[in-house]
Amino acid sequence: MQTKNINRLIKTAQGQLDGILKMIEQKRECVEISAQLLATQSILKKVNIEILKSHLNHCLKESFESSNEKEKQEKIDEMTKLLDKILK
Repeated sequence: MQTKNINRLIKTAQGQLDGILKMIEQKRECVEISAQLLATQSILKKVNIEILKSHLNHCLKESFESSNEKEKQEKIDEMTKLLDKILK
């Protein structure tokens, strides 16, 4: 996992959230606030994708290289539940 890039993105999102709080306090236009919320969501989506790529390339790959069928099924179930949450 590229923790340096992920940390940078999380800090950016955190800064944006702080800015959104200020915008709300300043009673800025709802459309402006919404635009910033969408930008923050986009960053968090990128972070989640990076984390999931890492999981697939390392954790899932390792479990499928083992011969433990129970572990393989657990990893499949784990990803299925996560994808279900993402796609809702």
